[in-house]
Amino acid sequence: MERRSDRRWILQIVLMVWAVIQLFPLYWLFAFSLKSNEEIFGENIIGLPHQFLWKNYETAIIGANIGRFFINSVIVVGCTVILTSIISLFASYALCRMRWKLSKVFLGLLMIGLMIPMHAALLPVMLMLKHMNLLGGYLSLIIPYTAFAIPMTLLIFIGFLSGIPVELEEAACIDGCNIYQMVFKVIFPLMKPAVATAGIFTFVNCWNELMFANTFVNSTEYKTLTTGIQTLAGQYNTTWGPIGAALVLATFPTIMIYILLAKQVQKSLVLGAVKG
Repeated sequence: MERRSDRRWILQIVLMVWAVIQLFPLYWLFAFSLKSNEEIFGENIIGLPHQFLWKNYETAIIGANIGRFFINSVIVVGCTVILTSIISLFASYALCRMRWKLSKVFLGLLMIGLMIPMHAALLPVMLMLKHMNLLGGYLSLIIPYTAFAIPMTLLIFIGFLSGIPVELEEAACIDGCNIYQMVFKVIFPLMKPAVATAGIFTFVNCWNELMFANTFVNSTEYKTLTTGIQTLAGQYNTTWGPIGAALVLATFPTIMIYILLAKQVQKSLVLGAVKG
């Protein structure tokens, strides 16, 4: 018993140290966002600010228009997550449940998308958007983000859907459900853990994406948060506190979404392990 209790204490200490290591960057970023340049570069690098400069947030949100860039990111990423989930849900059902000749070929073509790095297709995607007159607006980001997010989302959905008993759909058919009612009323509620997992992956990849956002959108009206933060850096002199405030605002949604959907993600991982 004493050995077990000692092991538990050692494990708890190790986990506490690991938690501190993981949380320290968040603490440092928050403290960074409330400091002046003098504190950031020498006087007080790690400690709490001597004077909490909340005006850094005011400068970032109002003065640098970060609030507008934040809303643009929410619109682009929100539409991308919704479109990706709906398209992948129907596609996974068609590939996993329906029987047709080219289903495996079509699935193989979609899975090729997993092997192509997103930014390797920068030039072809830009040329296609240019020919369709879509450069410069929300669609110039939503369309490519959705296209590159579908293969991974589809892979997650097919793996999860294959473990759902077909008898549930047969019972729904007997009760008079058509295919759309079956997908939304029977399949979708059971696939919420998979949807949450794929949604988090899509959200993080699109929210933090810079290359497409910097290339396809030039107008300040449609810039996203990642490109908007770049405007805070001056040509000759930079106040770093507002940049830290903008980075806090960019990081906060990712943390909150993961906290809200953590249980669904854990369910998805556990069910996937049990099926495996």
